[in-house]
Amino acid sequence: MSFPPRCDLQLPGWGLFWAEMVATGEGSEALAQLRREVARRVRESHRLEELPDHPTVAAVRKLFRQAGCDPTRWRPSSEALVRRVLKGEELPAISPLVDINNCLSLELLVPACVMAAGTVQGPLTFRAGRAGETMLSLRGPVSLEGKPLLADDLGPFSTPITDSQRVKVTADTREAWLVVYLSQGVVSGDCVRQALELLLSEAPVARVLATALVP
Repeated sequence: MSFPPRCDLQLPGWGLFWAEMVATGEGSEALAQLRREVARRVRESHRLEELPDHPTVAAVRKLFRQAGCDPTRWRPSSEALVRRVLKGEELPAISPLVDINNCLSLELLVPACVMAAGTVQGPLTFRAGRAGETMLSLRGPVSLEGKPLLADDLGPFSTPITDSQRVKVTADTREAWLVVYLSQGVVSGDCVRQALELLLSEAPVARVLATALVP
């Protein structure tokens, strides 16, 4: 499937920022420093007890509720990650593409997913999960009813909570697509693009080949 993917947004208020990236095989030492630096910036900028009132966090939570998902039970991946960092955990080293994805999510407080290129098929749909719908996620089987999700011809493959095993990025993945789940009017596509470019200037583990915003 060519980039950017065609996507039918059926949930109002959301926007999807897409980036096509290729790993460079460079910058691993800089990436370790970047993970520490991003975690430090998060701890300096946010407090755990104030997190629900942050405009970006509150906006994403509102969109979750509109889709039919309780964000205090099924936390957006960005909020779950920032909570772990604010509780003192370090940002883990997983793989260069995943680490950049996590750093971006932390910087902007928005859910983001990175998937191996070529793992999705046909036009995409962004919608709420249906009754009885499930996905084999990175955490194991998960019920998708009422949860915002991305689906292709093969079914759901990503949510702003967790992603599927089908699109998983590994240490050997060279080409990938990144998608950032945005609340319209809160975080812009330009803001995401600039943040991603800045992170990659600090740790050049990948090059951005193209970007696109689906409003």
